[in-house]
Amino acid sequence: MHGVRRELLVRQAEALGLPLVEVVIPPACVIEIYEARMAEAFAVAPLSGIEAVAFGDLFLEDVRAYREERLAAAGKRGLFPLWGRDTAGLAREFLDAGFEARLVCIDPHVLDPSFAGRRYDERLLAELPPSVDPCGENGEFHTFVHVGPIFAAPIACKRGEVVERDGFVFCDLLLR
Repeated sequence: MHGVRRELLVRQAEALGLPLVEVVIPPACVIEIYEARMAEAFAVAPLSGIEAVAFGDLFLEDVRAYREERLAAAGKRGLFPLWGRDTAGLAREFLDAGFEARLVCIDPHVLDPSFAGRRYDERLLAELPPSVDPCGENGEFHTFVHVGPIFAAPIACKRGEVVERDGFVFCDLLLR
């Protein structure tokens, strides 16, 4: 959904000191294949050994219920440490902590395509339409975080091409 290059995901995992487990799904994946691939991934190492999975969901009850149902089927439980938090406050807290991100995917039905590739910063938050959640919790946008206090080193990236695909606008991020 984010449209982020694998090499950036690898760098992000390395900067966080976390193992990266890729679950490959085809483009325009149907839910049955998605669920089967996730179940397969949870059934083998290293994911078979985990007990819980953390999510950044904030208030979408249906998304949380779906995640909990799928995790329970795999014998896992979900953790939702941000659940119910005020998104405007959380956005400011994110920036105040020293994180940096870029908008990599935009839903053009709710947010102008010119937001694709922009830095997630105070200026962006001030310019978001009132109908857009400051954390993009309703799918208005998705980000790629490349700097922060929990990163061993920043991930140097730059804006690439902006394209419209499958009803969304994507900004390709490239390693510098």
